[in-house]
Amino acid sequence: MSFSGLVQRFHLWAGLILGVQIVLWMLSGVVMTWFALDLVRGERAALSAPPPELDARGYAAPGGVIAQMDGAYSVELRHFLERVVYEVDSADGKALFDADTAEKISPIDERTAKRVAEADYVGEGALARIMLMTSPPAEYKGSRPVWRADFSDRLHTRLYISRETGRVVARRNDIWRIYDFFRMVHIMDYEERTNFNNPLARAASAAGLAFAFSGLIMLFLKSGRRKLAGDVSFIIGLVRPRKKDAQ
Repeated sequence: MSFSGLVQRFHLWAGLILGVQIVLWMLSGVVMTWFALDLVRGERAALSAPPPELDARGYAAPGGVIAQMDGAYSVELRHFLERVVYEVDSADGKALFDADTAEKISPIDERTAKRVAEADYVGEGALARIMLMTSPPAEYKGSRPVWRADFSDRLHTRLYISRETGRVVARRNDIWRIYDFFRMVHIMDYEERTNFNNPLARAASAAGLAFAFSGLIMLFLKSGRRKLAGDVSFIIGLVRPRKKDAQ
């Protein structure tokens, strides 16, 4: 088989293989650009008010809470519901402590998780249920067990609340589920749905480049030489004097 025939066959098979994925890239790109990110992330139904200022009263010494956590490396003073707390990060995880008494208050219970969910949510629905999940669905990939609060709005908003810190660590809804599916298709990560550098994406990108390069080679092989000869003849015609001009 000639080199030209080999390139044509490679270009044909590469086009057949890539064609479906190219359509999926285009379709998923359109879908992802259709939805606003604040809607996808559930931020439209989340409280956006700034946290209250800390007062100047004396708090328990942070050393007292650090001593209760092995391998502590970070302490943050912040508000949590109606109280001020220390949030401590350590090699073993995170925990909350009352800033006045240095008493440990995590893991938070169901009643507290419910208060967090209701304080964070400002949508049109109401809290339908709250549950502690040891095996949450794939839409949540953080630490577990985790509290999940379901609301009765039209998008079925779901809040995931950390048992250790009382923070809302993930917001999900039906729009997020649609967006996440097409994002998975777009980046070709069908397992974790987060890795842009997975082998499938790399292979498809390399195949796309090879497809384009083989097309350029075919273009040159079919018309390159003819076009080059025509350009040379045109230039010669401009330079060569005509007979009337010579007379």
